[in-house]
This record gives sequence, C-alpha cells and structure tokens, in this order.
Amino acid sequence: MYDMIVVGGGPAGMTAALYARRNGKTVLVLEKTGFGGQITHSPKVENYPGFGSVSGNELAERLLDQILSQGAEIELENVISVENLGDHKAVHTEEGNVFEGRTVILATGVKHRMLGLDREQELIGEGISFCAVCDGEFYAGKRVCVAGGGNSALQEASLLSEQCSEVIILQDLPVLTGEISLQEVLARRDNVTVRTGVRITGLDCDQGVLTGVYVRPEGSETPECVPCDGLFEAIGLIPENERFSNLAVLDHAGYFEADESCTTRTAGIYVAGDCRSKRIRQITTATADGAIAALTACRELERI
Repeated sequence: MYDMIVVGGGPAGMTAALYARRNGKTVLVLEKTGFGGQITHSPKVENYPGFGSVSGNELAERLLDQILSQGAEIELENVISVENLGDHKAVHTEEGNVFEGRTVILATGVKHRMLGLDREQELIGEGISFCAVCDGEFYAGKRVCVAGGGNSALQEASLLSEQCSEVIILQDLPVLTGEISLQEVLARRDNVTVRTGVRITGLDCDQGVLTGVYVRPEGSETPECVPCDGLFEAIGLIPENERFSNLAVLDHAGYFEADESCTTRTAGIYVAGDCRSKRIRQITTATADGAIAALTACRELERI
C-alpha cells in the first residue's frame, strides 16, 4: 500500500512525486510510455527557471533522476482505471496489475492532435513543433507555416510573426474560426499570409529536416509545395481523461474540472498538469499543479 500513486510521468506527475517524497510519503509513479511527457518533443527549453537552455529530454531525465534519488518508485504501465475503495484506491493497469494507494494524483497530460502524415512523428523537433513560446526563437528570421485556424493557431501565428521573416497560416476550412480580434491583429502584419481552404497532404524534408509542406487547395487534385523551415501544428489538444470520469468531473472538452487546489469530487483523488481545465499550459504551470496536488494530498494523509 502506497501513500500516493501518481498516474503520469510528465513534469506535473514527477513534481508531485518529488514533493510527496520530501514529505516522507511512499510514492509510486505509473507512466505508460516514457517519462517527460510533451517536453521531450522540444529540442531546447529556454523558459524554465534556472536553465538558460536545456533539451526537453535532458530536463525529463533530471526530473526522473531527482525523484528516484528521493526514493520514488516507478513502473512503465498503462493505467486503465482507478477504483475508489473509500480509505484507499485500487489502480488497475493494462498489463493486469493492481496497485493500491491511499491517495491518487491524476497527471495524465494531453496529447497534441496531429495531421496524420507520413514521417510526421519523426520530424517532431526537426521542423515540426507545437509551441511558439517554447520553440519560436529557433525560427527567428525564417519562414514558418502554422496549421490551423482557431484561437490557438492564431495566437501561435501572432507570436511567431514577431520574430520570423514570414508566417503562413494554413487552414483547411473556408474561413478562419479564431476570434475576430486575433484575425485583425494578424491582418495588420505584413509578414503574415493566410490561406484558407487548403489541406496539408504531405511533408517535404531533406536529410531528416523539414523543408516544406504539400498542400492541396479545395477543388484541386494537384498538391503544391510550400517551402518552409518549420511547421507549427495548432489543431487541438486531446485529453485522455474519460476513463476517470467516475472520479472527477470533466468539462465539455474532456479536461478535469478542478480549481487551483487540484482537488476533485472524490476524496483522495487529485489532478495536476495539462489534463486540468486551465487557460495556460506550460511546464511551469504543470510543475506548480504537481506541487499543490501533492502538498494538499499530504495534508489530508496526515489528518487520517
């Protein structure tokens, strides 16, 4: 029986484990693929306090080494459900194991919605990115494309236009769907081009680095290549929280509804990180959630 089981090994989950161990609690972290979450997609992280520049993989390794040195246990297993047994919880995994904990922190993160193109996965970090705040500076003075036409895509394009030589927004719908105010901002920028009614159909690359994207305008059967140094995909995020809907309320988009206390409707269940309904999703907000959720859980454990 663990004091705390953390579901998810991203920045939020590992920070939760760190704070729990420093409070003398036994901790198990369950991660289904690899530790670090979305930060491992970033070749350089330059907005994390204390680091001028660090790769996402290195930051993830440092977080993992830190929690292991503090005595946290880890398992690479996919959690499929959590059973509320009152004074403790049973965490079931796809591998057929059941782990028991007095508290559980759900730090399941999100995954980026992708275009589903050949070579897309391997070009992440080699021309394909999902975060202008994280990676925009690497494309200063260069030509980039932004996939999408909603608020997120327009915000990404706005940030990129401040440092890139040219920003091309590629939207598969006939119109942009983002807020009019954002559209007006971009319309005033000479280095921003908007192309609607075009579908991205392929990627062009040279020696493993993105060099352009293929698009097919609506009504045309012939794709054309748009040369670019980078492609920022902003077509949505996908939370994977449905399996825990018996424990915590989900909003219309599938995120956990929880305030800054990170508590849920189920005693002993907490949520942290990008999986929680919030306005800003960055590494720092994820680690903040992890600390808050862990400390809140520790206080509850000490009352029992």
